[in-house]
Amino acid sequence: MKKVACIAHPWLSVLLAASWLLLQHTLAPFHLISAALIGLLVPRLLHTFLPATRPIRVMPVMRLTLLVLWDIVVSNITVARLVLGPMSLPRPAWVTVPLALSHPTAISLLATIITTTPGTVSCTIDEQRCEILVHALDCSDPAQMAADIKARYETPLLAIFEHPPEHTGERP
Repeated sequence: MKKVACIAHPWLSVLLAASWLLLQHTLAPFHLISAALIGLLVPRLLHTFLPATRPIRVMPVMRLTLLVLWDIVVSNITVARLVLGPMSLPRPAWVTVPLALSHPTAISLLATIITTTPGTVSCTIDEQRCEILVHALDCSDPAQMAADIKARYETPLLAIFEHPPEHTGERP
């Protein structure tokens, strides 16, 4: 029988507890206790249906989060200038981005980041060819845009999701 940790999925526990408190709009003791119980019990009950978790590297997550937030702000300004500017002539393009990612959550996050950044929308993920198709509102160089997406978003996601397992001290 597989042993289950006291907190089976800590990030899920925190997310569930925080969501419960946000839905209740209060920090009353009853709701704090309810949030803690929901956060502890639900992941434990669902542990057989959830994939095994690996430790998350906090610094790459923080760097990626700040980068994406910065890119969203800059892209909003760029798109506003493009749309509202006089005589603007956007150059829409379809950009194929080859993927080095294989982790399904990482690929989904990449698609979400692309879609969240104004001016780009991920349209499809081709699992057979390991690529994602992106529509860009204004793109003069599709190859450079694909390289930028890989460098800015895919590389940090590789560091977060597909890092090699921690060294156990054993030799192969």
